[in-house]
Amino acid sequence: MLPVEWMGAALRDLREFPGEVQRVLGYALYIAQRGEHAQSAKRLKGSLSGLVEIVDDFDGDTYRAVYTLKLKGAVYALHVFQKKSTRGISAPRRHVDVITDRLARARAHHAVHYTAHAALETP
Repeated sequence: MLPVEWMGAALRDLREFPGEVQRVLGYALYIAQRGEHAQSAKRLKGSLSGLVEIVDDFDGDTYRAVYTLKLKGAVYALHVFQKKSTRGISAPRRHVDVITDRLARARAHHAVHYTAHAALETP
């Protein structure tokens, strides 16, 4: 099973959500750790192409988690947030910026903690 690497405040933010939302998003990440896709997971398009989003509606609010499996050996949980805008389904620009920044950080983290270790293990 793949480990989850939490970028920035993603884990802290998830822990602030209602318990039911934590269970739904957490279970979807667990399924990703097993190399599968949760029914509620969908691939993003546009500038965030290749990332995966989990959406959960609870008590009239929408909660989202964005992660990537593009970095071999781990699930990188990039951003977890409550979508407050009632206009459209796309993520607000500030959230896209957070995701983009954390993806860059995830790549740097992966290069140090996963790529280097894989190179050392190769005979």
